[in-house]
Amino acid sequence: MIENFPFYLSLIVAIILLIMLADKIKVAYPVLLVLAGLLISFIPGIPVVRIDPELIFIIFLPPLLYEAAWAISWKELWKWRRIVGSFAFVVVFLTAVSVAVVANYFIPGFSLALGFLLGGIVSPPDAVSANAILKFVKVPKSMSSILEGESLLNDASSLIIFRFAMIAVATGQFIWYEAAFSFSWMVIGGVGIGLLIGWLFMKGQKYLPTDANMDTILTIVAPYVMYMAAEGVHSSGVLAVVSGGLLLSNNRHSFLSTSSRIRGVNVWESLTFVLNGLVFVLIGLDLPEITSGLEGVSLSSAIGYGLLVTAVLIVVRILSAYGAVLVTLIARNYIPVADSRNPGFKAPLVIGWTGMRGVVSLAAALSIPTQIYAGGPAFPQRNLILFITFIVILTTLLVQGLTLPYLIKKINISSFDDHIPDDKVNELLKREMAKFTLGHIADNYEEVFRKSPFLQQVHEKWRGKTGATEDIRISKEIRKVYLEILNEQRRWLIAKNSEKNHHYDEHTIRKHLLQIDLEEERIRLMH
Repeated sequence: MIENFPFYLSLIVAIILLIMLADKIKVAYPVLLVLAGLLISFIPGIPVVRIDPELIFIIFLPPLLYEAAWAISWKELWKWRRIVGSFAFVVVFLTAVSVAVVANYFIPGFSLALGFLLGGIVSPPDAVSANAILKFVKVPKSMSSILEGESLLNDASSLIIFRFAMIAVATGQFIWYEAAFSFSWMVIGGVGIGLLIGWLFMKGQKYLPTDANMDTILTIVAPYVMYMAAEGVHSSGVLAVVSGGLLLSNNRHSFLSTSSRIRGVNVWESLTFVLNGLVFVLIGLDLPEITSGLEGVSLSSAIGYGLLVTAVLIVVRILSAYGAVLVTLIARNYIPVADSRNPGFKAPLVIGWTGMRGVVSLAAALSIPTQIYAGGPAFPQRNLILFITFIVILTTLLVQGLTLPYLIKKINISSFDDHIPDDKVNELLKREMAKFTLGHIADNYEEVFRKSPFLQQVHEKWRGKTGATEDIRISKEIRKVYLEILNEQRRWLIAKNSEKNHHYDEHTIRKHLLQIDLEEERIRLMH
């Protein structure tokens, strides 16, 4: 391992350069990274890369899921819970069934159980790829919220299907009531363990004398503890990380200090940047290892099977997107729905086309054992499943990844946006917060403000008459008053976010909360 350290170090530098290039030419960086990995794998003398599935499931997956849970808006996730749940569970199951039927019919030697195993592997779309593409184009925030929510949960549902299919292949039978009990435990146990561990971390960081460095390290440790604890009792580690991450994310202002929140954001952005870059390059680098095990079937036939499965995945997802719209239009006559408007054919087409597959699928395929049990017969079709998975990932990234921006611009999906433009929302929120702040000052600190040039300057700023405040030397008493006012602003924003029927999405409110954190940190550092 140590002799290959310079190679991996240069790989990280190459990832940075490739992502810079991707931003320059406005191409989703996962596409470039996979292609670069493929090209690098053909260079003579390059170390052979073998992806250990445990490396993905234990090292990469927990922090990436945890960061996604912190970034997503719980309010938007709850608002779109029906369609998110349908895509993350129902559509994943339908996709797995469709792949199973097609594989059983068209691929020689594939039983339904093996087809279901393949379906569980390739059914979950990759969130990183979709988010990397969507940042170059304008889409309705409702659509991005749905895609973010789906990506949090579909890995869990696909891995549950994968586990059941593995048991069916190994034992040759499927006992439905045992499967139902196992499924219930995976879901309930995973969510429960994640919430419990998240609560313990939250209380520990709130009451123990931690500093910003300790808090940041604990946030890195937390997803691993959640994942391993859940997997240790055979429940869903993915759901544990997601549920625990959502709990901590929505209570971040109750147990993390200002410094911890600011530094944590910077550390996590750098960490996920490196992890996401590495996993996509590793996909491309693993091609020689994947093709070397392909025996008993020609390369052209294996590629054909991979393209067939890819077509099934694309068609099923698009049909499911239109089916979800149809169900929503019918359901709105009987129950409240998040958005009762008819999106037409455009929005479902875009959601259906955002089905790029990624590293979770490859890790699941790699985790298939070479033997059904120790000392037993070889696992049937393992190498072909692995190759088909690779073709699915490569094809969806190249075809859908490169055409999605063009599709979105061509059909003008932005016309369906259901949010006020960001600049208007920011201005409206600033005015409302300024009005609240001035009222709070008048009720509580009017006399103090008259005596302090610094607070008078701040007062004029909130009235919109001046720009940024100057670095005037302030006393401890004035600093304390100003920090109390900032804290009241923070409470007002958090309360505003919990209200229903307002114009502000949670991401906008979080930007203003970050500005308050930065201002508080600046004041604390003033001497």
